[in-house]
Amino acid sequence: MISRKRMLLSVTSVVVALALVLTIVLVLGDDEASAPAPAPDGSLGSVVAEFTAALSAEQDYRSPKADERRKAADGFAALVDAGRTAPADLEKLGFSVKDGVDADTGRPYTIATNESGTERAWGMYLIDRSAPPSLVIEVPHPASDLRTELFGLDYFRQVPGAVLLIAGAHRKADDGRADVAHEVDSVFHVVASLLAGRGMTQVQLHGFDDQNMPDDDIVLSAGASVAGDPVRRAADRLAGGEFAVCRAWTSSCGALEGMKNVQGRAAAEEGTAFLHVEMSRTVRDSAPARAAVVRALIEADLRKA
Repeated sequence: MISRKRMLLSVTSVVVALALVLTIVLVLGDDEASAPAPAPDGSLGSVVAEFTAALSAEQDYRSPKADERRKAADGFAALVDAGRTAPADLEKLGFSVKDGVDADTGRPYTIATNESGTERAWGMYLIDRSAPPSLVIEVPHPASDLRTELFGLDYFRQVPGAVLLIAGAHRKADDGRADVAHEVDSVFHVVASLLAGRGMTQVQLHGFDDQNMPDDDIVLSAGASVAGDPVRRAADRLAGGEFAVCRAWTSSCGALEGMKNVQGRAAAEEGTAFLHVEMSRTVRDSAPARAAVVRALIEADLRKA
């Protein structure tokens, strides 16, 4: 298990710390301490970081209407299949669609980003164009489950044909209706369901506070599905990387098992693999740990049955 530093506190500090712990434990996985503003260097990493840094619990958000969800489904289906040549439906929904080349990998990509500063905060979607789409990486709680977008981007960059979904609003926006992991009426869910229907494995990234599961670094589950070989391979690879892993299909992992996750339920209905990954704050704060998690997931090759 990854070691966690202990600090000696004065009596006054202990009182303050306990109050903070109680506040954190009441909201599982919600550790929204401010992150440093990214340098505007124009890289893909900076684009993702700037997008996430602008999110807050007080931002404007509304759920898309039924006709807007239908347009989103049609628009993203066309975008995945035809690329930048067919973004009309998405542009009507306020998305900008651009092609680019990732300076770090040299691979081409297409990015669709919601308009900023409006209630149509419906997400950022990245498609790697170097191979046919094959794996979906999802970040439903950016700015709340801190640094999960960094995991998502790192993983995306190392899997040709990956598709990265990042929610466009803080999970608490609009009185919690922006929590796309638990709301079917979202563009995020529309896209995830579309790709699950095409047989693509989904990996959804979350975070929890260390005190909620003090003996574990990572909690893995298959959501509403039976844990198949891809999910079990991921657990084995992560445990082999010296992470303490709670496997929800063999142990009780508290409230972090993702059983009510709507993308997981959609995947179960489609018969496609879904991996719900909860990472401790200690893991997410460590660049070496982040690299080790991504490496383990790549070695597990979740695209294989």
